[in-house]
Amino acid sequence: MRLVSNRFVSALVLALVALVAVSAGAQNPGGSADGKKLKNPVASSPESIKAGAALYGKYCKFCHGADAKGNGPMAPKDTHPPDLTDAKWDHGSTDGEIFMVIKEGVGPKFDMKGLKSKMTDKEIWNVVNYLHSLQAK
Repeated sequence: MRLVSNRFVSALVLALVALVAVSAGAQNPGGSADGKKLKNPVASSPESIKAGAALYGKYCKFCHGADAKGNGPMAPKDTHPPDLTDAKWDHGSTDGEIFMVIKEGVGPKFDMKGLKSKMTDKEIWNVVNYLHSLQAK
């Protein structure tokens, strides 16, 4: 009976470890290994940046602010949207990490909801290009 119990406990521990790993990825999709592996298929061009700016204005400025400084008037109460123009990126700074954050949102409370149901992948990549253009200024 002890052998069965030990196997059961081992299986339970492995299941919990897997669950924690999946939860951690959902909480910080940008910082995940998957996000780091993604390469931006949309070249940064004036057209892409312009399209990204329009999408940012439609979906992002309300929380992150028109100037992307994190000062938007409609951010959820007691949240502090990040400044998207500085060098500090809490959820990853590669194109793929930023893409994943925009697409999937940021947990655990998901104050920032994912925009995958509102934007196509190409549109999200355009926003990534736009955000990088702000950092260059």
